[in-house]
Amino acid sequence: MTAPLLPRAHADGMPDTFDVLVHPASELRGTLSAQPSKNYTTRYLLAAALTDSATNGPVRVIGVATSEDAAAMLRCLADWGAAIELVGDDAVIRGFGAHPKAGVTLNPGNAGAVARFLMGAAGLTSQTTFVTDYPDSLGKRPQGDLLEALTRLGAGVSSDAGKLPITISGPVRGGMVEVSAERSSQYASALMFLAPLLPSGLDLKLTGDIKSRAPLRQTLDTLAAYGIQASASPDLSRIRIAGNQPYRAERVMVPGDYPGSAAILVAAAILPGEVRLSNLREQDLQGEKEAVAVLREMGADIERSGDTLTVRGGQPLNAVIRDGDGFTDAVQALSAAAAFAGGTTTWENVFTLRLKECDRISDTCRELEKLGLSVSETENSLSVSGAASLAGGITVNGHGDHRMIMLLTLLGLRAEKPLRITGAHHIRKSYPQFFRHLEELGAKFEYLKTDTK
Repeated sequence: MTAPLLPRAHADGMPDTFDVLVHPASELRGTLSAQPSKNYTTRYLLAAALTDSATNGPVRVIGVATSEDAAAMLRCLADWGAAIELVGDDAVIRGFGAHPKAGVTLNPGNAGAVARFLMGAAGLTSQTTFVTDYPDSLGKRPQGDLLEALTRLGAGVSSDAGKLPITISGPVRGGMVEVSAERSSQYASALMFLAPLLPSGLDLKLTGDIKSRAPLRQTLDTLAAYGIQASASPDLSRIRIAGNQPYRAERVMVPGDYPGSAAILVAAAILPGEVRLSNLREQDLQGEKEAVAVLREMGADIERSGDTLTVRGGQPLNAVIRDGDGFTDAVQALSAAAAFAGGTTTWENVFTLRLKECDRISDTCRELEKLGLSVSETENSLSVSGAASLAGGITVNGHGDHRMIMLLTLLGLRAEKPLRITGAHHIRKSYPQFFRHLEELGAKFEYLKTDTK
C-alpha cells in the first residue's frame, strides 16, 4: 500500500507546526479551482472500503481531498484491511466489504466524523478499539448517542463515559433503532453506512431536534452512488435501508468543497479585486452552498456561470439574521463578513458549533473581542457587530480549529497591522492549501515555526 494522504497533506513547504503572520492585503485577484470536498471524500472512501473487492473489484475515488481528515480515514481503512493505492489525485481501493479485520485499534486523529463513521462500521467486527492522540479535542467530544444506539443493536461497548477510548464489539443485529440527532447528524450517518451490510438492514428513527440535515443527504447520496437503495421521510426523521445490499461501484468523483470555499468567497467579498472560483457545482447537496446566497443577501457581488463563481469584492455589506444550522461549517467564515458589515449579524440555531474542535461560539467571541469587535452569544446563537476597521497588531489563538483559523485569517487580511494566529498548522485538517490559495490571489503570510503540537 502506498502511504496514505498525510505526506501529501503536509507537502506544502511549511513547518510541521507553525503560527502564521497574516499581512494586510489591499486586494485579491485571480482564479482558483475549489479543493475537493472533505465531507464527500471521507464518505466515498469508507463506502469504497465497504465494497467487497473479490466480487466488485477495485473502486477508484477520483479527486480525493488531501486533508488530514482524508488521511485519517485512509489510515484507518488500511489498518482494517483495505488495500489502498494513490494514483495522482485519486485513490484506488480494494475493499474488505462486510469483513474489516477484528481486534484492530484505530486512531482517527482529530477527525470527529471519521471516528463516528468508523464506529458504526465497527459493528461488523468482533472487536475494534478507537483511540486518539488529541485528548483535549476529539477526546472530549461526545459519542454517547451513537454508542447507545449500537448497544440497542446488540453491540458490546466500553468507553470513558461516552468518550474515547472506546471499544465496540459486534456483530450487531438489524431492525428498528432510535438514534438521537440532537447534537450531531453523524451518529445517524454512521448507522446508515452499516445498515446495508446487516442481514435485515436498519429502520432508523432519528429523535430530537434533527441537526445538520444536509450531511444526512450527502450520506444518502453516497449510498446511492454505491448502488445502495434507501428511503427517507421528507424531514429525514425516518430512514429505511434494506439489508444484504452489497456496496458496488467502479469510479466515483469527489465534488468541490463548499465549506472551505466559503472562506475564499468571503475573503474575495471583503477586499477589492476580482476572484473566480471554479469546481463548485450549482446542483450540490452540501449545506454550505448556502454561503453564496448569504453573501449575496449581505450585498456581495457574486455571479455564477456553470460551476464557476466570480466575486467582485469591496462592495458595502449589510448585516443579516440567519438560521445557521444548515451551513454550520461556513458560519466561521461568514462571521468575517459580518465583522465588516453594517449592523449586527446573528447566526441562530447553531448550538452544535459548541461541539466541534473548539467551542466555536464562546471561543469565537473571545478572539473577536481581542480584536475590538462587539460580539455576543446565547446557548444557541452567535452575534457579530460590524466595524469600519480592525487595528490588528496582536496575537490571537487558533484554538486548534481549522474553521477558527480561517476566520481569523480573513480578519487579518482586512486589519491595519499584521495579525499572528497560533497553531495555524491545524488548517491541514480540512484545507491544507488554504494559505497557498490565498497567496495565489495576492495575500502575504509568514510561517513562524513552533515546537508545540
